[in-house]
Amino acid sequence: MARFTVNSTRFDPYLGYKFKIKWDGQYVAALNKCSALKRTTEVTTWHEAGDASGPRQIPGKSKYDAITLESGVTHDTAFEDWANKVNNFQGDPAMSLATFRKDITIEIYNHQGAKVLAYNVFRCWVSEYQALPQLDASTSAVMISTIKLENEGWVRDTAVAEPKET
Repeated sequence: MARFTVNSTRFDPYLGYKFKIKWDGQYVAALNKCSALKRTTEVTTWHEAGDASGPRQIPGKSKYDAITLESGVTHDTAFEDWANKVNNFQGDPAMSLATFRKDITIEIYNHQGAKVLAYNVFRCWVSEYQALPQLDASTSAVMISTIKLENEGWVRDTAVAEPKET
């Protein structure tokens, strides 16, 4: 069976550097890196009376790992604005419980710039925010800001079909 249904002669996987992240209908500016989408399901073991063959295993609770996004420092305040909704310097009464969670979309593109995959990540909120990296006058590195997003799960957007490549 072909790995690609539309492009049956294609065997190479998609590249990991052509991606975009979107929330509130806008793409995140200067996005540099997105960590992996990872789900782990606990293994629950149990022993059946009279069965000496060993324990049985069944799936337990599932956990979704946090997603880390890195972006070059610009005048865009998207990371900072979202992070401030959780840890507002004005105190807890200023925190909006209605807006600190967001659904985000992770989109992956092929060489030709066509969207090939998308994942919807639900009820994300910022648990960690780094506004600036360590500053060092002896390097020429790009300044990167980071947010860590807790989430309550993700699903693949099956409406995104494999594009025809020419």
